[in-house]
Amino acid sequence: MSHSESKRTVSATAASYPLLADYKRVRAQSEALTQPLSEADCEGQSMPDASPAKWHLAHTSWFFETFLLKPCAGYEPLDASYERLFNSYYNSIGEQFPRASRGLLTRPSLAEVMHYRRHVDSGMTSLLSSRELPDDQKALVELGLNHEQQHQELILTDIKHLLAQNPQKPAYRSRWPLASVRPAPSQWIAGPSGLISIGHVSGSFAFDNEMPAHRHWLEPFELASRPVTNAEYLAFIEDGGYERPELWLSDGWAAARAALWQAPGYWYRAGDQWRCFTLHGDSRLDPHAPVCHVSFYEAEAFARWAGARLPTEFEWESLARTIPVQGNFLESGAFHPLAQSRGPVAGAMSQMFGDVWEWTRSDYAPYPGFAPAAGAVGEYNGKFMSGQYVLRGGSCATAGDHVRATYRNFFPPQARWQFSGIRLARDPVPASRTCAPAGERAASSQGQPRTTATKQFRQAGTLDSSAQRQALCAGLLAQPAVLSPKYFYDVLGSKLFDAITELPEYYPTRTEADIFGKYASQMAREIRELLGQCFQMLEPGAGSCEKAARLFPVFRPKRFIAVDVSAEYLAAQIGRLQRRFADIQMVGVGMDFSRRFELPDDIPREPTLVFYPGSSLGNFEPPTRQRLLREMRTSSPATALLLGVDFVKDKAELESAYNDALGLTAAFNLNALRHVNTLIDANFDPGDWSHVAVFNETAARIEMYLQARHALTVRWSDGERRFQAGERLRTEHSYKWTATTLRDMLSEAGYDVVHLWADDAHRFGVVLATAARAANDS
Repeated sequence: MSHSESKRTVSATAASYPLLADYKRVRAQSEALTQPLSEADCEGQSMPDASPAKWHLAHTSWFFETFLLKPCAGYEPLDASYERLFNSYYNSIGEQFPRASRGLLTRPSLAEVMHYRRHVDSGMTSLLSSRELPDDQKALVELGLNHEQQHQELILTDIKHLLAQNPQKPAYRSRWPLASVRPAPSQWIAGPSGLISIGHVSGSFAFDNEMPAHRHWLEPFELASRPVTNAEYLAFIEDGGYERPELWLSDGWAAARAALWQAPGYWYRAGDQWRCFTLHGDSRLDPHAPVCHVSFYEAEAFARWAGARLPTEFEWESLARTIPVQGNFLESGAFHPLAQSRGPVAGAMSQMFGDVWEWTRSDYAPYPGFAPAAGAVGEYNGKFMSGQYVLRGGSCATAGDHVRATYRNFFPPQARWQFSGIRLARDPVPASRTCAPAGERAASSQGQPRTTATKQFRQAGTLDSSAQRQALCAGLLAQPAVLSPKYFYDVLGSKLFDAITELPEYYPTRTEADIFGKYASQMAREIRELLGQCFQMLEPGAGSCEKAARLFPVFRPKRFIAVDVSAEYLAAQIGRLQRRFADIQMVGVGMDFSRRFELPDDIPREPTLVFYPGSSLGNFEPPTRQRLLREMRTSSPATALLLGVDFVKDKAELESAYNDALGLTAAFNLNALRHVNTLIDANFDPGDWSHVAVFNETAARIEMYLQARHALTVRWSDGERRFQAGERLRTEHSYKWTATTLRDMLSEAGYDVVHLWADDAHRFGVVLATAARAANDS
């Protein structure tokens, strides 16, 4: 486990006492992990890379003593010699006892180490309960807790390696009571392409190697929906994988030859049966569980054999961000990767968190702008950024609250005593090819779904109903053909749009953000005058929810209701927001509000601010737009509308925003075809179409199309449509307003304008409106 140690940004208002509860919980977990062990077990060291369990217990105490207790007046260290014995790599602290010889430290005894822990715990309890800690000390406490959670995983992996050397194959614990489950069929999942955000954003704990957040360009790619299984890896072995140098990197081939690798770590053959050693003792190999204890070199060789490749860490993170952090972690007590236990859902990523760390093809290198933390705690990351590869996702020995989508683990390429496994990636292939070449041999891209719902998630109606399918097909058969803008927003489309908003040509998001930054406090005062001090905030088409999140500290709603057609993407965002804003109730609603805006019955009908930024209302044709505004107005007894609107302006400026130089808008437009393919089993090939966006000055709207490059026929499960060369498929109309047409539109829908804010150039506006007293919806 990489012991990445850095500062965390901690709120100045955070109380110390919750840290004390976290401290006691984490410390108790470490000791619980050593309960099944004898004193001799705790002292053994089976190889230089591993450490005795006793040393882990002492070193994690050394951390708190060194960085938090020793600087405190009145604290007395238990034993001055411990500073050297239990120092790991902190050169600026002082000398260290050699890592490879830690097993020789029979003294102090295990009982003395536990006494040392009690001594440190006493000091930390006094520190955490006696007074409010300054932010830098709170940061060190959280760092120390995460550091100890890393060592909890090391306790398990190191003791497994130690017990595996014993011919008796002793069990650390009794067998897990979980049956094997056959994995789901193979799936390739398309990830986002273009300019994406990578890395951790401040506001919650992260190691410094996860920062700073920055933008990264991704070419189109696909990721296997689940990790490679033992059965699939066994097919690689039986096909001579360890005897074929053409599959291996040169250094990997040399390492495999030198170490006599013939199978993953802990595997062995007994007659005609493969078996493996686990923390539950000797076991028959479960063919359906994820393969683990493979090195980077073995993962790379398997990927070549499977006709695929390993993902980059940026590809992995881009898809991991869209799903909750759920999986088989340390808390399950299984202490071994498990086969999937859930039924398949098409297009869903599975087991990205827990079970096995997943090797990536990325060197462990600093992010742009990276700087190690000041002082000794900065030693653990920057100085190790050479000769190692990044792993992502956590394992069955990782604490569940320790990992996140941005977490970067790292090991040298030959390491395999950790629970390290494989997930494949590939570059896009023609639609007619549905699996990797090795699919016939190993089904190496199989997938198992995850559930997208959380406790905070609701479903309003059925998003993929037969009526919607009929409407989609009717649009494709219409003259001219039409595709609803809602089909832009699958997971990939949502990510692409987030990237578009960062482009220099795309002024709406930037200009709107400036308006909110300048007038948010004034907006909040006027909203409270209309709705009172206690109101809920509802955002249709919420997407990433970041616009609303930036206003939470000023608006202070009691509840946030996010509505979006992309249910999978939205569910992940709601969980992320709830961790950031614990005092605001978060609710996600999967809804196609282009058909009807109707909240589920269990959503409270309380004073509501409908927050609809970004001028997305302009995507609707006038009749649908008016119907939607009326339905939103009547969704609660008291409703205010805060609406972003794009104004009519120079034609060249408008068209530039929809024809950006990087081609992200074109990719966003073309992605709708991929989405439709998954919904109705169509055969749209994005390469057959080109992106077109023009401003219709008469209608005051941007018109976006996909234009056929040549004559072609598009087929789907129960229909087809012939397109001529140059024929267009309309994907979006985006209406623009003047101050006059805006007021007229809102008045027709039953609203009175309260205030209109705009930028100095009058390119974009934010309008606050409230239900008109004499609104008539007859």
